[in-house]
This record gives sequence, structure tokens and C-alpha cells, in this order.
Amino acid sequence: MANPSATAMSPRTRDVIVRALGSELKIDLVETERRGHAADLAAAARADEFDLVVAIGGDGTVNEVVGGLLRAGVGPDTPRLAVVPGGNANVFARALGLPAEPIEATGAVIERLRAGRERHVGLGRIDAVDLHRWFTFSVGFGLDAEIVREVDRLRKAGARATPALYLRTGLRQFFRTDRRHPALSLLRAEGDEVEKIFMAIVTNTTPWTYFGDRPLEPTPDASFDTGLDVFSLRRLATIATSNHLRRLLVGGPTPRGRNVLAFHDLPRVTVRASRPVPVEADGEYLGEHTEITLSSVPEALAVIA
Repeated sequence: MANPSATAMSPRTRDVIVRALGSELKIDLVETERRGHAADLAAAARADEFDLVVAIGGDGTVNEVVGGLLRAGVGPDTPRLAVVPGGNANVFARALGLPAEPIEATGAVIERLRAGRERHVGLGRIDAVDLHRWFTFSVGFGLDAEIVREVDRLRKAGARATPALYLRTGLRQFFRTDRRHPALSLLRAEGDEVEKIFMAIVTNTTPWTYFGDRPLEPTPDASFDTGLDVFSLRRLATIATSNHLRRLLVGGPTPRGRNVLAFHDLPRVTVRASRPVPVEADGEYLGEHTEITLSSVPEALAVIA
């Protein structure tokens, strides 16, 4: 299935990809028509006992397809997933070792199919009172989600999703956000709770995202083969936060310090908020919430990798 609105996907590129895949597979191309359509198509593919689903699009399309494939839960009847990146960041595809360029990635997928290469990857679950869904690489709370929300609004108004847009939006939101009253707390499976946190990023793999071609890795040990990792900030002071971002951008040591909290390989973490805070998953804004539990689900899905 293909998202015709994918950022890096023109009709000509899509046709080349479909022809290349069609030389190796018997495929039925379906284009998505609305938000949530890819999930419905993926769920139908599982019900119809398809062996393989190919998602052509960005991280939002991949997230929907994964959600549809696993709508009935993890099971041996779930089709395998192959991804051809067509979005802006393509974090999930690149975490699988695929090139970011769609045509080149298609060639890599075909090579892996010929070689019978696949792996089972762990994924994340999001559960709240009014929210139940999967995520493939990250969930953000607070400032991170505020930036995603604003970029989404600007894109709907016609702006292009460029690194410059994210940088400008991030700077504006940093100075607009409440940097005096931390709303978040983290509760790990062990039962201990850490309070007074301004923002948190929970990852299922690394990198967390990309700035152009540069990977940002606040949780460098995160992996599809382990549990969830957490990176959080207890202060949003201008100089300290700028230094953290600079380290991430230049590839230096992972930000550390008394106001940085990091956890590795957690089976579950609950994020609570004293007031509704913005939340995003895999680059999609999910609204404001006061309590969400994130769980690691090992070997949830077979992917061509």
C-alpha cells in the first residue's frame, strides 16, 4: 500500500517502485485515501491471510500499517512487513538499515527478499483511558510533542517539512513553553516514581529522529531487541538545553548531568502529568493527556531486514 501524499514520493517514483517490486512479487497496489486507511487495509490483509505487506510512505504510514497488522494482537498469522521510505525522516526504515532514498531502498528490499532475510522486532504499546495503539520508534511528551503539533499545523497550511522548519519551530516553542512548572513524572515497573520533569522521550530504537541526514541519539543503547529507553530533562534552562542539543547535533557524548534522567531496557513505564500535556508518537501528534503507560512487546512483528 502506498501513501500518495508522502513527502518524498512523486507518482513517477511510486510507479518505478511498484514495477520493481512487481518483478519479484505478485502485488496488489492500494493507495491510501484518508488518515487511518492504511491501518484498515493492513488489518484486512491479515484477515485475508496475506504473507507480506509493503508500506510505501513515511513514518506515519508505517505506524498505521503496523497498527493495522497488529489490531488483533501479536500472532503467527500476522503478515511480514517490508518498508519503502517515502517521508521526511523515515526513522523506522533507516533503523532497519535501509537507505533513505526510495528507489535505492526498494533495491535493498528486493535483495533481502531474494535472500530470505527477515527479523522479528520489538515494538511499543501505548495505553491510556482513551488511547490504545502501537509505536515503532518513539513517543514524546511535552516540548517534543509541542514542536510536532506546531509543525503539523504549519504543514497543513502549506509549509514544507524541512530541517529549517523544524529548527525555527523548535526555537519558537522552546521560548513559548512553560519552563517554570514541570508537569511530568515517570513511574517505572519497579515502582519508583521520578517527579518534576519538563519533557520526556521514550524510544524503542535509535536514533530518536533525524535532523536532515544527521541522526539524533539521546538514547544510543535503545534497540528493537531490548525494552524501552527514556531520556528526560528536569530543567529547560536556555544554556543547558542548547548544550544538550549541540551535543546531539555534532555527534558528541550523550547529554548527561544532574538534570538529565536516562533509563535503559525498561519493560514498562508510565508517564503522568499534573495537567494535560501534548503527546506525540512516531512523529504524529496525539493530543493532550494526563497519564499514559508505554510497554515493550518483544518480537512483535516480522520485518524484511
